[in-house]
Amino acid sequence: MNGNSGEVRLHTEAGIASVVFNRPQARNAMTWGMYEQLTAITTALKADPSVRVVVFRGAGGQAFVAGTDIEQFTAFNSGEDGVAYERQIEACIDLLCGLPMSTVAVIDGWCVGGGLAIATACDFRLATPGAKFGVPIAKTLGNCLSIHNVARLSAAFGHQRVKRMLMLAEFINADEALSCGYLHAVESPEAIDSATTSLTHRLTSLAPVTQRVSKLALERLVTHDLAEADDLIRTAYGSQDFHEGVAAFVAKRTPVWSGK
Repeated sequence: MNGNSGEVRLHTEAGIASVVFNRPQARNAMTWGMYEQLTAITTALKADPSVRVVVFRGAGGQAFVAGTDIEQFTAFNSGEDGVAYERQIEACIDLLCGLPMSTVAVIDGWCVGGGLAIATACDFRLATPGAKFGVPIAKTLGNCLSIHNVARLSAAFGHQRVKRMLMLAEFINADEALSCGYLHAVESPEAIDSATTSLTHRLTSLAPVTQRVSKLALERLVTHDLAEADDLIRTAYGSQDFHEGVAAFVAKRTPVWSGK
């Protein structure tokens, strides 16, 4: 795969799997192909009993994942395209949440949109002091998230912080993310690798069945019996504002919102 379209890499050694989002020239923004690779990797990991911990991180030192590549949305014609997209993303995130082993996100820099959904699907998160967390779609695209991902963000950050992210397009910094419990720890760039190794070793020393059933029980509590929300997704992705947001991003100008 060429550098422009990016790739998701998997390396496994001694029971630890490392998944790297590798598109640093675009802050690891996810292409459709990268989502497909992530889905294939996650499916393979789920069936591999030798893996005890999976570590996810972005390449380049500037971002974990800076969302989905917005230029891909230029092909969207209706709200149904948005529904299909959110279902595809949700299926990928469901696989991540359903992994039977422990998962750790290592966040250095921007963690945005789909990247935030991926990090939130992990069991633990480590970050450097400069990490930023957000979903600035009220400022950029005028679209929305699936209700499952809204529920996960709310459980992880708290209801009001998620309103700030979604409705005010605010970013949460590493200190606040640590204070609200979203992050396991904040470490310097020089110490983040050793902190990751320490956490993975601790996880592999504990009872895997207990870890597995506990994380799946918590996921069921968060996503059990959620309301149907395709109508909300249809409204956002079918709006004039969404098409204006995409066009403005591609043209590198500020969008003009109409509320339609």
